[in-house]
Amino acid sequence: MHTTDSTSTRLIDRFGRRVNYVRISVTDRCDFRCVYCMSETMTFLPRAEVLSLEEILFVARAFTELGVTKIRLTGGEPLVRKNVLWLAREIGRLPALRELALTTNGTQLEKMASELRAAGVRRVNISLDSLDPERFRRITRVGDLAKVLRGIEAARRAGFDRLKINAVILRHRNDDEVARLTRFAVDRGMDLSFIEEMPLGVIGDHDRAEAYYSSDRIRTDLEREFTLLPTTETTGGPSRYYRVAGTDTRVGFISPHSHNFCGSCNRVRLTPEGRLLLCLGQEFSADLRAVVRGFPGDHDRLKETIVAAMTIKPKGHEFDLSAQPVILRHMNVTGG
Repeated sequence: MHTTDSTSTRLIDRFGRRVNYVRISVTDRCDFRCVYCMSETMTFLPRAEVLSLEEILFVARAFTELGVTKIRLTGGEPLVRKNVLWLAREIGRLPALRELALTTNGTQLEKMASELRAAGVRRVNISLDSLDPERFRRITRVGDLAKVLRGIEAARRAGFDRLKINAVILRHRNDDEVARLTRFAVDRGMDLSFIEEMPLGVIGDHDRAEAYYSSDRIRTDLEREFTLLPTTETTGGPSRYYRVAGTDTRVGFISPHSHNFCGSCNRVRLTPEGRLLLCLGQEFSADLRAVVRGFPGDHDRLKETIVAAMTIKPKGHEFDLSAQPVILRHMNVTGG
């Protein structure tokens, strides 16, 4: 993967925000059933409705030709998608791409980390909501913490540019672990982002308003043990970062409720069935699958559709934890 200058600035929405980052969900399937992401029983997309890897690559190429420089592969769990390594290699070769990243639950990293690095993946985010095995299984419903920890170690050995832990914090579930998770990241030279739960999809596990734990509360908890130094550093996503004094670790806060990050939004999402979502918390979208399958090989038509979609990108989301979710799609379909 190498960098070329892009002369295109066409992906600018009506609020003047330039889109240069695309999150591509390669599957809605996952080997976990995390309580904040899915209901306990899920119906997944029929395979015929999911974009093929070749179709995903076709869309990714169009985005890079329109000035997108960062692509993140997500899911569901992206590493359960058959032949996803092929897709990573092909996207990694796109001339204008500067960074290929991945978000994973870590279950497949023990066997795939080195191949992912060789394919061109530079950064990996790993979901880890608890360091207690029983609690981890409770949150994920089926997860084996030891397997994820082995995957993290494999990723560390593989030599990615940067590794980051993502932790969704829920009151009375894992809010007492924020310092422990931070120490885990510090000891391994990793970054860490704490995430406020996002009300996507109907879940039966807990009351989201009751379980809400704000970024400000987390920061207050951490400052009892760590010195957090504000920084303007960014990785292109929504995290607001602090440096942990005396370490190489950055702690980020993704705060869709308490500190809305919409004003600087630079990203869009491609769902597994080819919907281009213009906002995580709104249903504004464009059907790219219809273009890809209705006009095979027509790059210009696809790019025109993507450019036109910028006119419907909303100013932001409006989450209300006290109400039933307006967005009925679950997080595994959205792609994080």
